[in-house]
Amino acid sequence: MRSHLPRPHRSRRLETALAAVATAVLLPLAGCASASPPPDSGADTDLGAYLEQELDWGGCEDTATSAADAELFANPALECASVEVPLDYDEPDGERARVALLRLPATGEAEGSLLINPGGPGGSGTTLVASTLPLWQASPVAERFDIVGFDPRGVGSSTPALDCYTDEEYDAGDALRFGAVYEVTSAEQAAEIAQRCADGSGGVENLVNAGSTNVVRDMDLIRKVLGDERLTYLGYSYGSELGAMYAATYPERVRAIVLDGAVPPDLTASEFRISQFTGMQARFDDLAALCAESPGCVLGTDPAAANDRLHEIVQPIIETPAATADGRALNVWDVYLAISVGLYSEASWPNVISALTALEAGNPDEMLALRDAFYARTPDGAYGLDTDTNLAVRCMDWPRLTPEEQTALARELGEAAPMFDLDVFTAGNYHSECEAWPAPPTSDEPWLADVEGLPETLVVSVTGDPATPHEGGVAMARALGGSLLTVDGKQHGAYLLGGSECVDDVVNAYLLDLESPPADARCSL
Repeated sequence: MRSHLPRPHRSRRLETALAAVATAVLLPLAGCASASPPPDSGADTDLGAYLEQELDWGGCEDTATSAADAELFANPALECASVEVPLDYDEPDGERARVALLRLPATGEAEGSLLINPGGPGGSGTTLVASTLPLWQASPVAERFDIVGFDPRGVGSSTPALDCYTDEEYDAGDALRFGAVYEVTSAEQAAEIAQRCADGSGGVENLVNAGSTNVVRDMDLIRKVLGDERLTYLGYSYGSELGAMYAATYPERVRAIVLDGAVPPDLTASEFRISQFTGMQARFDDLAALCAESPGCVLGTDPAAANDRLHEIVQPIIETPAATADGRALNVWDVYLAISVGLYSEASWPNVISALTALEAGNPDEMLALRDAFYARTPDGAYGLDTDTNLAVRCMDWPRLTPEEQTALARELGEAAPMFDLDVFTAGNYHSECEAWPAPPTSDEPWLADVEGLPETLVVSVTGDPATPHEGGVAMARALGGSLLTVDGKQHGAYLLGGSECVDDVVNAYLLDLESPPADARCSL
C-alpha cells in the first residue's frame, strides 16, 4: 500500500541517503559492538560544563562538507549547531570533539527531539535529514518533535575528522579495497593502514576513541543538551546497534526507540557476515529471475546459471580495469559495490541489469554511477559516505580475527554467496584490516544480552532485507523485550523510505503516542 504522504521524486541525493542506510551489507560492519555499559550515570557528574552548554542554532552554511550538501543545507527550514563532547570520556578535562547536528524544528509546540542515525558506521545523519526533508515536512511526527540528525564523531563536519585515504585516492582505486573481506594480505600492509589512519586523523587518540561505545555516550550528552528528559530515537541499520546499546546502557533514559533494519544481537561478527552474504545472494537470485523474463537478458535465461554469467561479464576487468568517460577506471571491486548497492531495493534492480548490459557491451559508465551512489560521491568528487570512519569504528568495536580465521571467512563468504566466489575475492591469504590498530577492541560476542527495565521499543524488519536479515530483527525485538513490525518486501529500510502507509502509520503512532502494534503486526512495501 502506498503512503498518503506526498512522495517527492527520488533525487540523486535521496538515493545516496538510502544507500548510506544500507551500507552494512558491503563493509565488514554491524553485529559486534559491545553493549556493556560505559561508566554509569554517576559519571555525568564528571562532565561538568559539557552538560550545561547551550546550542547555538543557526544557518547551516558552515556545516556542509560538499557542494551537494551545501545546496541541501541552504534550505531555510533547517538549522545547524554542534555539541562539544569529550574525546575520551575517561579524561573529560582533556581534548574535546564536536558532533554536528541538523534539525527541522517542530511546526507546532515541540514536545522533544527525535534523534536520527542513518547507519554505517560512516553515514551522515545531517545529510539524511536534509535529503529526506520533504518526507519529514509531510510527517505528523515533525508537528510535535524537532527532527535532529547527527553526524557521529569522525563523520561529516563533526571533529576530529578520521581520514585514511583522500577522495582522490578513492577515485584512483588506491584506497583499501573490499570484496568478501578487505584486501589485506600481510602484516606489513595492516601496519601501513593503521599508520595512514593515525597520520590522517591527527593522531592515535582520535582513532582509539572512535568506537560505538563513545558514540552512545555522545548520544546521551546530546539528549541532555537538547533538553530532553528521555531519548526518542530512530536508527537505521548500524543505527539500530547504537539504539540498542543506548537502551542497554541507559534504560531509564529511554522514551521511545525505533530500530529499522535491525542488526542481530545474538550472532558473532563472522556469523552475521555470512547471514548478510546469504541475504545478498538471495536478492541477486531474485534479480536474475526478473532479468530472465526479458529476451536477451544479460544474465541469461537460466537464473541458476546467473552467477557464472556474472563471473564471465566481470572477468575482463579483473586484470584490466575499464576506462570510463570521466577519466577514471572501473575495477572489479567497484563493480561488486555497485551491484550490491543496487540490490538494496527491488526498485533498483533494473538499474543493475542495465549497468551489467552496458558493461558487457564495453560501456562501464552506468556501473560507475552505481558505484558512486554507494559512496555518495558527488559530481565535484566529494565522498559523502565516510568509509574511513567506518574502518576506525569497527577496529575499536570488533574482536580481531587471526590471519587463518580471516582467510577461512573469505572462503565461507564465497560459499554462502557464489556471486562473490571469485579468486580475486576469496583465494588469498588475508589479514585483519585492524591487526595493527593502536588499541585493543572493546567488543563482546554476542554483543547484547536481554535488557530489563526498558520501556517498550519498536523493531521494524523487512522479510527480504538483503543487509540485515529478518531473523536479526526478530532476535533484536526479543532481546529488548519490545514490539516487532514485520514488513513483507525486498528492501533495506522501511520507515518513511519505503513508501508504505502501513509502516509509516505504525511507527508514527509509536513515536507520537507510544502506541505499540499488536504482536502479529505486519505490513508490506
